[in-house]
Amino acid sequence: MPALLLVLLLALILFGAGFAVEVLWWFAVAVLVIWLLGFVFRSAGSGGQRGTWYRW
Repeated sequence: MPALLLVLLLALILFGAGFAVEVLWWFAVAVLVIWLLGFVFRSAGSGGQRGTWYRW
């Protein structure tokens, strides 16, 4: 009985980790798209000056 509970607990942990990794991948893709859009709009809206991708 304890072995069965251990296997079920391990399966639950792995399922949770897989779900978290999937969510983090979607979050990373969303951040990348937002960053790329900001880069494109900043370059287009600079009025002829060369835009930079940083704000230092």
